[in-house]
Amino acid sequence: MTMTIVDRDQAVAALDEAFDAIVELAEGLAPDDWDRPTACPGWSVKDVVSHVIGVEAMLLGRPTPQVTLPDDLPHVRNDMGRVNEQWVESYRPRPPADVVADLEAVIAERRAALAGMDQAAFAAASSTPAGTDTYGRFMRIRVMDIWVHEQDIREATGRPGHLEGLAPAAAIDEVAAVIGYVVGKRAGAPAGSSVRFELTGPLSRRIDVEVTDRARLVDSIGGQPTVTLTVLGVHFMRLVGGRGADPAAVATEGDARLGRAVVAQLGFMI
Repeated sequence: MTMTIVDRDQAVAALDEAFDAIVELAEGLAPDDWDRPTACPGWSVKDVVSHVIGVEAMLLGRPTPQVTLPDDLPHVRNDMGRVNEQWVESYRPRPPADVVADLEAVIAERRAALAGMDQAAFAAASSTPAGTDTYGRFMRIRVMDIWVHEQDIREATGRPGHLEGLAPAAAIDEVAAVIGYVVGKRAGAPAGSSVRFELTGPLSRRIDVEVTDRARLVDSIGGQPTVTLTVLGVHFMRLVGGRGADPAAVATEGDARLGRAVVAQLGFMI
């Protein structure tokens, strides 16, 4: 198994930025913002903030709150989803001020914990949402998750922003690292084909994938891509997150059938 080595200092800097952004956003929410629905099924703005608290609390070793959940919640699809929902449910009766205070406190503790970790700790094997990999990879996934949830809140409350910086760049890095799986396994791109993603706007990036025995992220495609998919970077990330973004906003040049297959499989985040 190939382990992902992530630079500790870069990952911590991106996490710090993600932490700062979501705390600042939560602190500035109006009273009527907290109950607004988000693009995350079943979750309000307060639920999204509570989820971020819950994951960071679990990383500190805190136990999952023992709350009873219905068995038929449509947005809970697996055991991890039920754990996440238990944290969310535990905060639903509490006022926004408590949620903000707990967010600030848990992030302060996480910053202290991360400050005590060196590059060797970030290179150590860890259980992650993507399977066994390094702790550094897990932290890059955390940056992506926090930043995507920050965008959920911004969209729900009409506060666009934070489309440039270390955190959004790290979020796209994580997506790029797994995009070969989307192209090869999920979309079934055939051997000999290639897919180029041209992300435009503030989150601009070129992501190239070539398919040989398997689909791989490459620095550059040799020759003309089989299909080029051009889309605003922020829209691409909403598609990846399964946030109900319109696939029609993706411009396709080349093999339209392959392009449709790839776009249809972009929503891989859990």
